[in-house]
Parts: sequence; C-alpha cells; structure tokens
Amino acid sequence: MPVLAALRQPSRTLVTAAAAVPLTGWTVHALALHRRLAAARRDPLTGLHGRDGYTTRATELTARHPQAAMVLLCDIDHFKQINDTHGHAAGDRVLATTATRLTAWTGSRGVVGRLGGDEFAAAVRIGAARRRLRLDQLAAALARPVDIDGRLVDVTVSIGAATPDAIGTTDLDVLQRAADAAMYAGKHGGRAVLADRSHADVPSVNGRRAGRPGTAIPGAAV
Repeated sequence: MPVLAALRQPSRTLVTAAAAVPLTGWTVHALALHRRLAAARRDPLTGLHGRDGYTTRATELTARHPQAAMVLLCDIDHFKQINDTHGHAAGDRVLATTATRLTAWTGSRGVVGRLGGDEFAAAVRIGAARRRLRLDQLAAALARPVDIDGRLVDVTVSIGAATPDAIGTTDLDVLQRAADAAMYAGKHGGRAVLADRSHADVPSVNGRRAGRPGTAIPGAAV
C-alpha cells in the first residue's frame, strides 16, 4: 500500500498542475477581453469613444505619426446655461451635434472621444503647414448655431491643441495637459489656441490642469 500511495501522489500533483493551466489561461483571456471591451465601449449619447477607447487609439496615433500628430481638447462654453435656458434635451442635442462636427472634421485621419460632460478630445494627423487653417475651420464649424426643433441656439466651443514637435514629446498625458492649458488660455476667445512648451509646464493632477475633470484625488475632501 505505501508503494501504491507513493505512485498515486505524483499523479495527483500532475492533475492539480494541469487544472491550474486552464485557470491561468482563462484569467489572462478574461483580462484581455475586459481591456478590449473597455476600448470598444462607446458613449451612448454621441456614439464617440469613451475615455479608455479614445486614449488607446490616440496613444497609438501620436506614437506612429510624431511629425504630423495633433491632440485637441474642446469644451462647450456656457453649457450649463444652455441646459438651464433651453432644457436638457437641447443640451443633449448640442452635445450630439458637436460630436458629429468633430468627427466630420477629423475624418479617417484621427479619433474623437467624449471625456465626460461637455468635454471632447481628438487626435488627428495634420501636416504642420495646414494646422492653423484646419484649426480655424474647426472653430468655425463648432461655432455654428444648433437647430433645436426649429430654434437656433448659439454655441461656442473653446479649443486647445498640442503637437509633439512643439511640446517635445509624444506622451499623450503631456500633450493633453498642454492642450488643456492652451484651451483655458483662449477660453471664450472664439479661436483655437495651439500650445507651446510653456503650456506643458502648467501644474496638473493626473495629467490635467487642477480643477478639470479627472483631477480629483481619491479620498480627498471635496
């Protein structure tokens, strides 16, 4: 019997090890699936990529096209006032229209995401010689009034943009920080602001200017 017990023990070890392999494989598969689902998730109102999906694609674009990449952040000015004056359905229409206009402007050469609330982001390939022209075209497109059930609602959008050659890096967090600071510098000015290196030095939390969405520190008092 001791001999039989000794012979059986290795077999139990092998069975246990064999069982652990599929479990480990499934864990890896589940994590990969979770990441793919997060990246594919769309904002239900606008159809744009959410923060995770946008970040994944924008990071790839800036890394692959460092000489032509441009990162933008856009905020709808006085959005709360639009909601308060015209109702939340009107606010939703403004958000959806802004998303459509951004997507049309970006075309197949970039990606657009809704980061939350009335804040949008885009990463696009545009040559240096055409940046100012294209930014002016975007500002004009986003400033067109929005038709809401026969009423034209005036809309303005603040835009900040940053490029790897001007900022000195392809790191998306740094580019977004610079674009965010540039957008704030030109707030309500009606013209897109292209960041320089000074905008990347603005103090930030989680890659964003203090007070912006995504800058809250978990556990900190509000």
